[in-house]
Amino acid sequence: MNFKEYIRVIEDFPQPGISFKDITTLLNNGPVYREVIRELARQLKNKQIDLIAGPEARGFVIGAPLAVELGVGFVPIRKSGKLPGKTIEADYALEYGKDKLAMHDDAIKPGQKVLIADDLLATGGTIATSINLVNQLGGDVIGAAFLIELEELNGREKLGAIDIVSLVKY
Repeated sequence: MNFKEYIRVIEDFPQPGISFKDITTLLNNGPVYREVIRELARQLKNKQIDLIAGPEARGFVIGAPLAVELGVGFVPIRKSGKLPGKTIEADYALEYGKDKLAMHDDAIKPGQKVLIADDLLATGGTIATSINLVNQLGGDVIGAAFLIELEELNGREKLGAIDIVSLVKY
């Protein structure tokens, strides 16, 4: 299936020169959304995965159903101050400043094999920060999975030697 056909491209959003890849048009088509999750699961079926971690918020819409499909747990990675329990945090750079991502400090046990899942790989900053959080807890990041990869932004370079699966490339 050509998933690109179901992704709406909005030019000059959120600012001039940006070509925004809007996945809401894919998500509201149940059979296509299900096939995205199933295709990611097919490509990951031979990996030993204990948990999937996904950064807020679109990482939840890819990571959580993928975890269900693979029969593993899901760990939410949220912005600082959004999780109720004791957390660990890591800074990441935004276009104009910094922000923090957080994870419960008991979400991952040392040695667990973790896959990071998100809707889009762009510059790799959010995913590199997510990897940092998993590593802080002793988890082993075995790969990352995305619906979309923006190849021209070279996000793979920031992620090191982990295996990366992406279904649609721009």
